[in-house]
Amino acid sequence: MEVIKLREEYIKLGQALKAAGIVDSGVIAKLVIQDGAVTVNGEVEYQRGKKLHDGDIVTVNGETIKIEK
Repeated sequence: MEVIKLREEYIKLGQALKAAGIVDSGVIAKLVIQDGAVTVNGEVEYQRGKKLHDGDIVTVNGETIKIEK
């Protein structure tokens, strides 16, 4: 499980995918998200700009990212 530490109050979903090394660019993040391959707290998420806060769990193709403060 990858852990991303927040510097601000939140991080956007596309930025979190890049920070975790799951995608190389925002364009690829957009495509992965639009394909329905990303869940946030168990729900499929289609918005690249979705704000993630402390405690959120993101899953992409079997990889898990936890957002922490």
